[in-house]
Amino acid sequence: MMVDVSRRDFLKSGVTAAVVSGGSLGAFYFGYEASLEKPVRVGVLGTGDEGSVLIGAINPDYIQVCAIADIRPYSIHRAFHGDWYSEAALKARPGLLAKYGWKTEEEARRHVRVYGDYRELLEAEKGRIEAVIIALPLHLHAPAAIAAMQRGYHVLTEKLMGHTVAQCKEMARVAKLTEKHLATGHQRHYNILYAEAVDTIRRGLLGEIHYIRGQWHRGNLPGNDSWQPPMPEEIKPDDPLAKTLRRQLASWRARLRTAPAKEVELWRKRVAQLEAQLADAVLRDKAEQFGYQHKVIKDHEGRILWNRPAAEELIRWRLWDSTGAGLMAELGSHQLDAASIFIAAAHGGQKQYPLRVVAAAARPIFGADREVESHVVCVIDFPAPGYDPTDPLASQKRISVQYASINGNGFGGYGEIVFGTKGTLILEREQVKHLFLEGGSTSMSAGPAAGPMLDTQATMPQQAAAGEGPTYMEVSRGYKEELEHWAWCIRRNPRARDPEIRPRCHPEVALADAVIALVTNMAARQGRPI
Repeated sequence: MMVDVSRRDFLKSGVTAAVVSGGSLGAFYFGYEASLEKPVRVGVLGTGDEGSVLIGAINPDYIQVCAIADIRPYSIHRAFHGDWYSEAALKARPGLLAKYGWKTEEEARRHVRVYGDYRELLEAEKGRIEAVIIALPLHLHAPAAIAAMQRGYHVLTEKLMGHTVAQCKEMARVAKLTEKHLATGHQRHYNILYAEAVDTIRRGLLGEIHYIRGQWHRGNLPGNDSWQPPMPEEIKPDDPLAKTLRRQLASWRARLRTAPAKEVELWRKRVAQLEAQLADAVLRDKAEQFGYQHKVIKDHEGRILWNRPAAEELIRWRLWDSTGAGLMAELGSHQLDAASIFIAAAHGGQKQYPLRVVAAAARPIFGADREVESHVVCVIDFPAPGYDPTDPLASQKRISVQYASINGNGFGGYGEIVFGTKGTLILEREQVKHLFLEGGSTSMSAGPAAGPMLDTQATMPQQAAAGEGPTYMEVSRGYKEELEHWAWCIRRNPRARDPEIRPRCHPEVALADAVIALVTNMAARQGRPI
């Protein structure tokens, strides 16, 4: 808890430098201890794109990774060695060797036990670990979390909480029944700059909040889509990207042979990572063993448009209804979660629930190589202070949230804008950009967040921040703080009985966020308000 330090002056004050040099900034800001006497022993289920980001965000003073599970050889390699495909990727995914100071994978494996199927880890690690981090494909969040809690593990699962509303409710029920902490990874709850935005709203600087606009625009196009990575040719020889990895490997091996001495290690690690990605070819015959399915997509006349092997459903899981839930789950849930936080601030901290959603979705630039839409646009109404559904006038007191997520054009990137009667707050790429007050402008800027500025849902190029004005300090995007606080809650409230010591995105909050995302998908596909 903050003591004698104003939140609105927090980022500007010299106290931040002292806190960062002496321990966890998140601990100081959010009110948990700066370290634990004994780190929580954790297993990581799923070490792909997002799982490796969470490994990179771990503070060893709070968490000791003792086991990992993933059925992809490529994911196991990145878990240990990090992601060397770009500087931004490596900053997000440094790997276990760098995180804990181990010199080789052999040394790391003496500390970290490795499994394929996550269920093997849950059975074998009983009594050895205390909690699990789940970063599996969305359709496995609920089965893995429920199985883990029933076996005595605390859980932090990546967003979205579950694949369906029913699954989310069951996860919440099991968490209560087993007295285990269940956190969901909506990291904006731990982003200090978003907390500053909440403080700005609560202090009334924006006046009455009446409209919020959010977007996440990405330049993904056919043949260059972060959700459709290239696969080993053995999995699908006729895939448009089938030869991409082999060609890249030949090119990188040539670069390694001619690289100057100072670049040899970089290219050696890149070649090793690409070889590990090609090792996913073993999934051609194994994916079905883990529940993934072959599917043939046909047009209305029965002609085959896309032939999807089971391993493609696994590697490109975000594209399919059976394994993912599209843009609203992967991107929109973060920003509508942020909108909910802002609206709660306007209600004195009281969580508000949406009144209705109108949405539209389409797939104008992609073909039959996926089931999820490439564009989603929605408007969601929330109660404003004074809302009364029984009063004709007061029933109109609503806060409208407009959100758009598109592919094919990355202009504007991602962020949120909060409109009030006295001012406008702009948050861009998870950094506070500007506060404009009506009748003139007061501008506040903050520097780029201390995480890599890339789409962590899948490997993407770094996006440079367009900050103006003074830079006070770099601030984490919230991954580190959510993990620290979760571990602290486990240590200080092991039976999850104290409501004052629980993750900020606990089941009630995460369930509400999941409902918004999943109901928006329903409204878009059904073409009617809900």
